[in-house]
Amino acid sequence: MRFRSIPVVLTAAILGIAALPQQTITIKGSDTMVILCQRWTEVYPGRDRVRFQVTGGGSGTGIAALINGTTDICASSRPMRPAELEQMRQRYGRPPVEIRVALDGLAVYVNRANPVSKLTMQQIRDIFTGKITNWKQVGGPDARIILYSRENNSGTYEFFKEHVLGGADFAPNTQHMPGTAALVNAVAKDRWGIGYGGAAYAREVKEIAVAEAPGKPYYLPTLENVISRRYPISRFLYFYLRERPSGELKSFVDWVLSDDGQRVVSEVGYFPLRAIGEKKQPASAAPRK
Repeated sequence: MRFRSIPVVLTAAILGIAALPQQTITIKGSDTMVILCQRWTEVYPGRDRVRFQVTGGGSGTGIAALINGTTDICASSRPMRPAELEQMRQRYGRPPVEIRVALDGLAVYVNRANPVSKLTMQQIRDIFTGKITNWKQVGGPDARIILYSRENNSGTYEFFKEHVLGGADFAPNTQHMPGTAALVNAVAKDRWGIGYGGAAYAREVKEIAVAEAPGKPYYLPTLENVISRRYPISRFLYFYLRERPSGELKSFVDWVLSDDGQRVVSEVGYFPLRAIGEKKQPASAAPRK
């Protein structure tokens, strides 16, 4: 006797396996924030209901993706510019929703073998604009300073240029790196290198203590020094959305701002909003004006 094979369809319910998430949330932008966003998505309690796609490329890349509609969340280490806000208004009839999600102390890194451990803001400005070119000019050995920077699509690059260099151009011999991890790796291998980036990336390098002006105290980018504003280079990290979120997107953003989500900020190496007494900002917050 010949038996016909009967196709059997085994559903997830029959097998007792949870159905795969049906919704995808994309997060694109700041390289500074990639490690933070990845960690958030890894421990988010609702990750069985949604899958995440997290990519870097720089704050400018994330903002462009938000404007052209190819990302749900833009992660940015700088505020959006007026021209970018206007593009959002023209395309969507409204400004984006801006949400502060963490605080960062922007660190200046040198190689661990470099004896220089402190600099004033003016010295940092003069180093990166090319006025100071040798470590002996700032109390170090007779060795040429090697400059490392982020690329110009980076929010960190723009923040550093505006708030540290006073809008001046970087020295022509500056080496521009595609991401903070690459910059830190370069400084870790270059005894006379110097660079800058998010505090969470300060591994295998030495953070420089910074003074606001000559004669003023020097401070490292620690939690206490950042929230007290004694460390002179700090900034907020942002989420930008095209509109007020709903559904799974709102659940995720609300969790990021919750005590559990902000605990992740500390674990990664940045600073939670609660540390500066900022009240919880719901995902339904008003758009950026």
